[in-house]
Amino acid sequence: MQVDLIIESERVFTGTSSSATPGAVAVSGDRIVAAGPQDDVRAFAAQANTGVGSPEIRNFGDALVVPGFHDSHLHFFHSAVYSSPLATTFLGENEADCVARMQRLAERRPSGWLLAQGWREYRWNPPLLPSKHSLDQAFPDRPVALYSGDAHTLWLNSTALSELGVQRDSIPPAGGAYDRDEFGEPTGIVRESAAMELMPKIMGAFTDDEITQAYRGFLARLAKNGVTSVCDLSLMASPGLDFVRDDVHAALLARDELTARVHLFPTLTDDLGRFEGMRERYTEPMLQAAGFKQFFDGVSSQHTAWLTEPYTNARFAEDCGRPTVNASVMRTYVLAAAEKGYPVRIHTIGDAAIHAALDILEEARCRFGALPNGRRNCLEHGENFLPSDLGRLAELQVVAAVQPPHMTLDPGGPERDLGPERTTYAWPLRTLLDKSTVLAFGTDSPVVDVNSMNVLYSAVTRQDPTTHEPAGGWLPDERIGMPEALRAYTQGSAAAAGRRRELGTLAPGMLADIAVLDHDLLTCAAEDIQKTHVLATFTGGACVFER
Repeated sequence: MQVDLIIESERVFTGTSSSATPGAVAVSGDRIVAAGPQDDVRAFAAQANTGVGSPEIRNFGDALVVPGFHDSHLHFFHSAVYSSPLATTFLGENEADCVARMQRLAERRPSGWLLAQGWREYRWNPPLLPSKHSLDQAFPDRPVALYSGDAHTLWLNSTALSELGVQRDSIPPAGGAYDRDEFGEPTGIVRESAAMELMPKIMGAFTDDEITQAYRGFLARLAKNGVTSVCDLSLMASPGLDFVRDDVHAALLARDELTARVHLFPTLTDDLGRFEGMRERYTEPMLQAAGFKQFFDGVSSQHTAWLTEPYTNARFAEDCGRPTVNASVMRTYVLAAAEKGYPVRIHTIGDAAIHAALDILEEARCRFGALPNGRRNCLEHGENFLPSDLGRLAELQVVAAVQPPHMTLDPGGPERDLGPERTTYAWPLRTLLDKSTVLAFGTDSPVVDVNSMNVLYSAVTRQDPTTHEPAGGWLPDERIGMPEALRAYTQGSAAAAGRRRELGTLAPGMLADIAVLDHDLLTCAAEDIQKTHVLATFTGGACVFER
């Protein structure tokens, strides 16, 4: 063994304690071989390298050295496209502002589809749904598609509706909807599975070369944020529409351009063959098929999250949302995966969806035992719990994969939709940790940006990373400490990917994924978290970003 690299600092957070101490990490190949006091690590390296030369030594002074961040939940394809010149992202102040922003995109892209993501009508003034008419006036002959910020709703113009085959008499797929006006005409708003079904046709307008270049750009963005590992999760429940482009990842890996580890989670259906094929092909540390993704409900803001009791602002009798997959079908899927030892990650936002998913996962565990090799099932998002379910995740060894910046995306929304009593159990991070639940942090990009400091800021302050509201934090008793947030963003996310044994801490035998930060997040004031910059990012001991 030869030590290739030593990373030193006065502040090293290994993840095995709650503080940072002076230390060093020695790397051989792509793994850590020693960690501890600087003198001890240098002595270890000198002995290991007798007769073969000295290792490279990178001393970062008093910068904070931490395990590389791991985004446990993102959608790589859409994140890459929306952060590239192919499309754009924005919230917009209102419908007219969004149209004006699309006109600016049209100047940059003079032909083909115009695509954007990010609008949230409940944050507009006035908070009204848009329609095709405003887009038609600006773009009478060019297809335009705007995906909502929560990635559950499409806003289309008439040309896009025509090209996609959505007509007056079109019947949406199960779990989806085409909004219609009082005359029965499509308004241009397409929801849930109906929207998801159309996305491949829209995205098909881009060439593979354009997509590959977009992936390169997004990998660079991840590295700049200290993100060394991601979970690429299926975006859609329908077979063949998950946008998990393993072929693009594999091509980049073959060219040694994959600078973040990628864990693939395609859609769980009754056919396990696609995943099993990936699992056999991708066995290298940089690219693996880690498990499945399924979807049990939608989102609270659109009343499509599945609740046990009607929404507080119910739009009709028994307005409880709905499961996107019948519970009996979900049970069949999950049990089939569990029998083979494959983990499943289930989109669950409403309390009914969470409860039903836990019941299924409990049955799977009773029938087939714990998953092998440290793998974990996960519940994704987990925005609204029944009190009786808060302790069940730890009991069943289910990871709570949450995205802290989501908490304040819709100010006042949980109170509006769920009422004060149920809101008490919204994103209960402190409570879950106190019950020994493993938290895994991510962004759900492109729903929110892969800005690592925003993730940590939101977790410890429960304030919006843009507005810094509300003062004192939303439901402040559920705030968590920075060491806990760092562990959720490293070790917890590694657990969600089934790789806790080799990712998430700076210890001998672990993969050498490391981020170096210019502020000590463990001691700095909350207002300085977002001022922190990544100085360097190492994946497998290779420097993939340096400021």
